[in-house]
Amino acid sequence: MGKIHAAITGVGAYLPDYVLTNDELSRMVDTNDEWITTRVGIKERRIEKDPNRPASYMGIKAVENLFARTKTNPEEIDLVICATSTPDHIFPATAAIIAEACSIKNALCFDIQAACSGFLAAYTIASNFIESGQKKKILVVSTEKMSYMVDYTDRSTCPLFGDGAGALLIEPNDEGYGLIDSEMLTDGAGVPYLEMKAGGSAKPASHESVDAHEHFVYQEGKVVFKHAVTNMCKTTADVMARNNLTGEDVKWLIPHQANLRIIEAVGQRVEVPTEKIFINIQKYGNTSSATVPICLWEMQNNGQLKKGDKIVCTTFGAGFTFGAIYINWAYDTEK
Repeated sequence: MGKIHAAITGVGAYLPDYVLTNDELSRMVDTNDEWITTRVGIKERRIEKDPNRPASYMGIKAVENLFARTKTNPEEIDLVICATSTPDHIFPATAAIIAEACSIKNALCFDIQAACSGFLAAYTIASNFIESGQKKKILVVSTEKMSYMVDYTDRSTCPLFGDGAGALLIEPNDEGYGLIDSEMLTDGAGVPYLEMKAGGSAKPASHESVDAHEHFVYQEGKVVFKHAVTNMCKTTADVMARNNLTGEDVKWLIPHQANLRIIEAVGQRVEVPTEKIFINIQKYGNTSSATVPICLWEMQNNGQLKKGDKIVCTTFGAGFTFGAIYINWAYDTEK
């Protein structure tokens, strides 16, 4: 028997029905389709407008989609990790809410918060549980209701974000398929450049903080752009070098969908051909930790993933958190 790896054996997702286009945004704030498309590459994004449908609702729907596709018995799930920056509550964990709604009764459930790098961090944690033999069937759920923290009077941030969720089933594999390598890092110097300024214990909610719009995403775009390109390139190049991968060897590069110019810059620097870079930012915008799972789900639905495909994913988010992983894909997908 070979080394145990944590393989993705199924993918599910949920995207809200409502489509917020650039044209509609231009009627809400001083912007236009050309300005948004030229700067970030986004044409539309999905928004969960129902206030009674929080992040857990989208995560539940993604898990239901996954279970229906894989015929998974909820009682067999022994760990649920939810990556989210938009939890239903400070506590309890959104993972617990999702598990209860999905009849998962025999699992440890917890949330992690690594911003837009949450999925990569969650998958890496799941891999450690799998490789140690402690867990056999793990759900990694990334669910983000970014619209709740978007200031729709701020033209610099409101075009960027959308809502959505992805869910992945992770299981042991001894044939060389699964998560082969990862590099996850944090540069805390980036904290003040991408944050929500109020709402935590450092600055609890108050009349003043609400009036100052401090419960929304705050970003210094130029600083974030520079660090995103540098750090996504570095971790991607490191993972590729450690595993003797060239741009020709990589079947797919799946980058965090935050800005089309960042995606293009990363692809060029690590020398992965454009046709091997999966991009759907134009349809969904930045769904934070859910971007890579939603990409995998869409690729699965398109039949674009084949057993043995060498896939590199890379992300960057608040913290600054960033990293890259190398996956040897475990199964053929069908349209």
